Amino acid sequence: MYKLFDYFPRSWRAAITQPDITAELEACWQAVQKERAQGIRIYPDNDHIFAALAAVAPEHVRVVILGQDPYHQAGQAHGFAFSVPKGIKVPPSLRNMYKALAVDYPGFKTPEHGCLTGWAEQGVLLLNTVFTVRDSAAGSHQQLGWQTLTQAILKHIAAGPPVVFMLWGKHAQNALKGIDTSKHCVLTGVHPSPLSAYRGFFEQEHFRKANDFLTAQGKGVINWSLA
Repeated sequence: MYKLFDYFPRSWRAAITQPDITAELEACWQAVQKERAQGIRIYPDNDHIFAALAAVAPEHVRVVILGQDPYHQAGQAHGFAFSVPKGIKVPPSLRNMYKALAVDYPGFKTPEHGCLTGWAEQGVLLLNTVFTVRDSAAGSHQQLGWQTLTQAILKHIAAGPPVVFMLWGKHAQNALKGIDTSKHCVLTGVHPSPLSAYRGFFEQEHFRKANDFLTAQGKGVINWSLA
């Protein structure tokens, strides 16, 4: 059986030191491995479940963008919220994020792909609140308990230096309930999904506001063109 801590990034282990959190995380992991053993197709693969955390150590986080659960079609999920590997069609929500960037930054050059690892390399944590999903079954692992891990990660970040939290839609906004974010920049608004983006997503200016906050903190801006 694949062991959890062969995959969970060492840099984030301080966020899950409490026994109840570790036990819940282990239960999630074992549930996923049991389904895989039964022949159920789960996304992403084990090597990419914690890819977003592996890409950005806690001390390097400057922006947190919260998604819901991984994409549930073959080839899409690779462990980063809203992102897909190069060569995979850009999903609708990400297309709308690119459109919003073009509003915030006239002249923004829209990437020809949907891989956002270039953001992660600059300290953008692209975190899904649920880390796995069954093939062709959106939300199928919502009840496994991954949210315990997400909550622990968000609390760990909130206890550190000021960062930007981008919370689009009620699901993301609810993830930070009960966490003291008073020293941080918390941007809440409409989700980029085509089902909701028309309600004001393109006018939120969240990408520009994030960079304004980072500049004020002396942290330098995110180059959103480097996707």
